[in-house]
Amino acid sequence: MSEGFVSQPSPKLTRGLGLVGLAATGICSMLGAGIYVVPFMIQRNVPGIGEHVLAAYLFASVPAIFAAIAYAILASAMPRAGGSYIYASRSLSPYLGFIASFAQWFGLSIAIGVVSYVLITFLRDIASSLGWDDLAIMLDTGWVRVSLALVFLWTFVYVNIRGVKLYEKTLVPMMFLMFLLGGIVIVAGFLIDQQEFAEAVLIQEGTELELGVSSPFDFRIFLAAAAVLFSSFIGFDSIAQAGGEAKNPGRSLPLAIIISISSVGLFYFFFTAAIYHAVPWNYIAERSLIQDVTAPGLLSYLLSPGWAVAIIGGAAIALINDLPAMLLAVSRLMYAWAEDGIFPKAVSRIHTRFNTPYLTIVLSGVMASIGILGSHFAGDFFLGIDILVTSMLVNFILVCLSVLFLPIKNPSIASNIKLFRKQAYRLLIAILGVITLTVFLIIHIAKDMSASLSGWYFHSTYIWLIVMAIASLIFFKEVSKLRNSGVAMTEIFSKLPPE
Repeated sequence: MSEGFVSQPSPKLTRGLGLVGLAATGICSMLGAGIYVVPFMIQRNVPGIGEHVLAAYLFASVPAIFAAIAYAILASAMPRAGGSYIYASRSLSPYLGFIASFAQWFGLSIAIGVVSYVLITFLRDIASSLGWDDLAIMLDTGWVRVSLALVFLWTFVYVNIRGVKLYEKTLVPMMFLMFLLGGIVIVAGFLIDQQEFAEAVLIQEGTELELGVSSPFDFRIFLAAAAVLFSSFIGFDSIAQAGGEAKNPGRSLPLAIIISISSVGLFYFFFTAAIYHAVPWNYIAERSLIQDVTAPGLLSYLLSPGWAVAIIGGAAIALINDLPAMLLAVSRLMYAWAEDGIFPKAVSRIHTRFNTPYLTIVLSGVMASIGILGSHFAGDFFLGIDILVTSMLVNFILVCLSVLFLPIKNPSIASNIKLFRKQAYRLLIAILGVITLTVFLIIHIAKDMSASLSGWYFHSTYIWLIVMAIASLIFFKEVSKLRNSGVAMTEIFSKLPPE
């Protein structure tokens, strides 16, 4: 070694994300297919929900709010990359932490693929609105749709690898544009009544719509729909996964979670109400059986091509925003596993120039690519959404349990909680969260298992169980290696990972 040689420090994650960037991460992870597609395609996925979609949306927000508060409580005490994995592994057990976060990683990675695949539907609608019928037909062609979805996905894999500065510069402006263009949908929906919509459909399609049709209320169908719509509130957890890159994390992480869940919740309510104010639910239900239905596509019957393109473009931006935000979240989960040693250590490598875990970003992109292919071959993107809902319900239940058991298992870490310092309040929130989320999980699994499908592999519950079995094998294999090498497991999981 030459005299004067100074070894270079190992690259690591840098705290470069401010409050706006963190809030944008949660908002953009939530706003996308969750509002522009799911509230309308649910008419096909849960037949019979009819005119009760808005009420089901409000009901679905209840367990989501409890879960969000639980995340905010734990984020204030454990601001590290990996969010839910760190929370559950330090509060419950390393195995439950890995299972919770692996379910989350798998579900969100598949969802990234679903979003990439659904995005092409909006490009098709833009082409239709501009009168480019040949292009619209081509965009509905299988190989074209899959290829374009992969291009969008891997573009944002690259953006994520380049670092949080480019990530934030990309995400924040598009978030404000997304709200602006989404606001046009809300205003237009409330200005149009169903009679005007029926007249427009009659002129353009020669179809006469029946107005004023009521749908019976079935509580079982209502609960099943609410369990699916719960997926629309998944995304605030992405903020927690960025805990290792947040500025002033003890304050900014919980505040960003609260901002994202509240702003998106209000947007969901007014957006869904506006569309169902303008378009009869029975028309949406009939249309959903023929093709993927989107909110902008429905309003395009009454708006000029220019306005139609603007609002469809807003929907496309909303889905595009999903991609970098969710990629950040899932890649940091893998990074946290590898840092703790329960996943191959090599994948935790940090890029020397961009300070990002580039291998975990690439691996998450590979899993999302599988989600694209799965959506295409299944012929219904709701399979991916159902897998996501199962995964996230399990994850959120374990996070709520973490709030309950952290003071018992790890009192030194629990003393750092900055939100709801009184333990009685935290216990109440966690218990209500566990109860409501468990009810939703039971309903969701029952709906999936009772569905009449052409193959067992179209049941999301079976796919989820197979993935959990694989996760368990990975965990026990890696833990066995650690123990054989003399690593003290108790010491690793009794404290937070180093900065």
